[in-house]
Amino acid sequence: MNIYVDYDDCLCETARAFTVIAERLFGKMVPYEEVRFFNLQDSFELSDEEYEALMIEGHRPEALLSYEETPGAARVLNEWIDRGHEVTIITGRPFSSYEPSRRWLDEHGFDRVKMFCLNKYGRDAFIKNSDFNMELEDYYRMRFDIAVEDSPMAFRFFEHLPELKVLVYDRPWNKDCSLPNSNYSRVLNWDQIREIEKAGTI
Repeated sequence: MNIYVDYDDCLCETARAFTVIAERLFGKMVPYEEVRFFNLQDSFELSDEEYEALMIEGHRPEALLSYEETPGAARVLNEWIDRGHEVTIITGRPFSSYEPSRRWLDEHGFDRVKMFCLNKYGRDAFIKNSDFNMELEDYYRMRFDIAVEDSPMAFRFFEHLPELKVLVYDRPWNKDCSLPNSNYSRVLNWDQIREIEKAGTI
């Protein structure tokens, strides 16, 4: 089985860390449970300049390396690999963040998992002949059976896979979103994901 896994807020607690950064930089005290929008500029009510500063600060190597693992993620992904499944991390993080992102994975038990930075929104300068970046045309040639994703903004990247089963990791910013179809299921944690996959009920 081929399995797609998103990075931020599926493998690590990125949004929780950004609430701390926003308070430190701008005095914006927004509890994690009230981060209602995937777009953090809207969640924290930031100006364009503040949002840019937030993204720069949150993508510093020291910051990226400090984020906490989402409980159970490494254990489940390694179980899948041990059982012969192909697991691929597809992240919208900028290419410039690859090295610390890869190091974080290696240090948290994800060292056997492949990772690609996908240029989802056309904002990155393409790095030619690398082993880790991916343009949309490359991504659309890939096939997956299961996806683990938290962002409603990413659902459109699954439209070319009508049989794909999508496990939507429950987060405050996706609680009110409508799931596109019956292939989408909401999950609360990695233990639930593990049991669903093992039972073959997706």
